[in-house]
Order: sequence, then C-alpha cells, then structure tokens
Amino acid sequence: MSSTSQKHKNFISEPMGEKGVDELAGIGAVLGERLIEKGFVKAYMVLGQFLILNKDEDLFKTWLKDTIKANSKQANDCFTCLNEWSNNFM
Repeated sequence: MSSTSQKHKNFISEPMGEKGVDELAGIGAVLGERLIEKGFVKAYMVLGQFLILNKDEDLFKTWLKDTIKANSKQANDCFTCLNEWSNNFM
C-alpha cells in the first residue's frame, strides 16, 4: 500500500461526526464543491453512497469519476480513506 497523506490519517483517526466532504482524502475544494452541488454536503453522505455501493472499489471509483469528474488518484484516495475508516469504526 502506498503511503497515505496527513489528510487521510486525520480522517481515519476519529469518528465521522459532521466532517465536510473536503475533509475526505482525495477531495479538495473543487471536487468538494462538485459534491455539494450534487447534494453530498457532509462526508457521512459520501460514506452512505460508499455503503450503498457495497464498499465495491470499482463501483465507487466509477461513481466518483462520473459524478464529480475525479481522476484515478483522487478516486483511489477517497475510496481508500472511506474503506479504512469503515474498517476502523464499523
């Protein structure tokens, strides 16, 4: 596994709470704004989509690419972040 960012480490180290979408690894200001425009205001809403897609890596990454035009690295970072968070807290 590649090294993870500080943003990733911060996200997975604590409960979800009311974190914004831009606190997800791989999601910066531009992609965060696109998620908000699509109705995903909080990180837990993106987690919900992740769970609806049965934690399936390919489906989730494709959803991010199609929905907010994430590139492969951004989609991978976000998937890895949510997957590790769910393993830690669910």
